Amino acid sequence: MTYQISSLSTAPCSDETCSETEVLQVVGGARLSGQVPISGAKNSALALLAASLLTGESCEISNVPNLVDIERMSAILVALGAQVVRQGDRLIIRAEHIGYASAPYELVSKLRASFFVIGSLMGRCGRARVPLPGGCAIGARPVDLHVRGLQALGAEVHIEHGVVEAYCRSGDRLEGARIYLDYPSVGATETIMMAATLARGQTIIENAAQEPEIVDLANFCIAMGAKIAGAGTKTIVIDGVPELHQARYAVIPDRIEAGTFMVAGAITRSTITLAPVVPAHLGAVIAKLQEIGVRVVLEGHDQLTVVGGQNYRCADIETLPFPGFPTDMQAQFMALLTLCEGNSVIKETVFENRLQHVAELNRMGANIKLKGNVAVVSGVPALSGAPVRATDLRASAALVLAGLAAQGITTIKGLHHLDRGYENIDHKLRVLGAKLYRLSLNNG
Repeated sequence: MTYQISSLSTAPCSDETCSETEVLQVVGGARLSGQVPISGAKNSALALLAASLLTGESCEISNVPNLVDIERMSAILVALGAQVVRQGDRLIIRAEHIGYASAPYELVSKLRASFFVIGSLMGRCGRARVPLPGGCAIGARPVDLHVRGLQALGAEVHIEHGVVEAYCRSGDRLEGARIYLDYPSVGATETIMMAATLARGQTIIENAAQEPEIVDLANFCIAMGAKIAGAGTKTIVIDGVPELHQARYAVIPDRIEAGTFMVAGAITRSTITLAPVVPAHLGAVIAKLQEIGVRVVLEGHDQLTVVGGQNYRCADIETLPFPGFPTDMQAQFMALLTLCEGNSVIKETVFENRLQHVAELNRMGANIKLKGNVAVVSGVPALSGAPVRATDLRASAALVLAGLAAQGITTIKGLHHLDRGYENIDHKLRVLGAKLYRLSLNNG
């Protein structure tokens, strides 16, 4: 079989140049109804793609969303010597021959998750050369926890001219170690876990991230033959094995996409059903919607129905690592809280620059006052359509949600952010009854 990286067909806006020639027009006021399919989790799929480098045998990952970020990560794997092909929602990766070539800066600079390949490369090859990552401009997000974790496993790490170069201090394999993370970083936990799967001896990660994506990565590595226990708790134990093998694995549903559509139902006062979902992954989102006054009905083990109401109450939110309220849902809830009675306080504790959407929501008639990392949202009777610009991935979703509820037309620029993380969101919303259209500025 010939492996090649396929082109994207459903994520049309992959860079800032494209985003300046396309806008999304949202006509507010439409009620939504019906069922929306939830795609595989982007953040989980990216980590699984990085982990596929841990074996030279073929891995088949299904339920992979067709997104710009997925294409970029696939291109990075190809640049490192892997073969990648997409067949529907499946990606088949064979990394039999992995070279020491550096991951291309032009791709890594646009995708923070690309840095995760340093863990799999160190685990399998004993050396790696990866440029410092990029992504959304929502905070510093340093890689020091990744680096300290690799150093604890016996890696020599140097950072020069924007490139991280690492190699084993002794031999060609890392050595197991006990590692305490100062902060339960998802990325650092994933990097260390991947590196430790092929290290000699036992590795214990304390204060590990507990996000569902960590569990998904652990289960994928276990499917390849890794020995991992405790994923989803604060302590993860990895017993290194000599090698890993081929595996077939399906990515979990995207809890952030599911949460975004739940807010879409709430903000438009509509009733919509979502499937498949893992309700346990949405505990904080469900609880906050119910506090506001939205009904959430569990129908079966993987299906939820959101029943919007007419009058919503204010609520306070503080973003925290899982199982706390996710930072990736903060912007979407802010859009909803602009239409809730009373004053809501939102405290962003995870990323220092993740409140840039405040100014754009205020352009639409919201009443939000910002001081540092705290936003006070005073509910208003209605929002009004306006020209706005997305500042990051989740901010773009918040502006779409605000546009759905606003009076008049909202025109959103910066679509490259939206297309990084939501598969066919325009189409999915139109099927539910929303009125929104992607327009080319070149064609008027």
